Amino acid sequence: MDLSVIVAIGLAVITIGFVIALYNGIIGGYNRAQRAWADVLTYERQKTKVLDALQQQVASYQDYEQRVMTDITRLRSAIAALPAEADGNALVNAEKATKALMSGLRIAVEAYPDLKASEVMNNLMREIAEQQENVGAAVVIFNREVEGFNNSIQMFPGSLVNSTMNKKNAITPFSDAEAEKGFDYKPNF
Repeated sequence: MDLSVIVAIGLAVITIGFVIALYNGIIGGYNRAQRAWADVLTYERQKTKVLDALQQQVASYQDYEQRVMTDITRLRSAIAALPAEADGNALVNAEKATKALMSGLRIAVEAYPDLKASEVMNNLMREIAEQQENVGAAVVIFNREVEGFNNSIQMFPGSLVNSTMNKKNAITPFSDAEAEKGFDYKPNF
């Protein structure tokens, strides 16, 4: 066999192996982003269990705090509306509803001393705060996985493999515009 034929076959095998590795890397990145999104959904939906107990506790103050009940309902709806497919934009409504609920609860607790003194209410507020911390951690992981996946399909040569074989679309990471507005970084020189 001629040396040039062996070199050509070797280059073809290396090229095919490289394309397969890129293809599999894109699929793996997509699957990791989807799994991270599933974790975000899980933590968001765990909040609904706490909301059941919170709703019962606040119900006795319903005449005074209809807004809190509305915020609970809005949060439940936002969590229920989260899609199974990874989409950071979809999380915005759930996060806004969580913030509205937490601020409404703080107002209710401050306004009604017997509600503030309730151990159940304090435990529920603490549980919601913990669930929100879990969501925050899951969102960080989700955004990292989305960045890795998006880089794999948008950077050369992965973009070439994706456009010809996988045809996966970039996933939108979660971004909190309100938090970004309040962030004013000035370096210390």
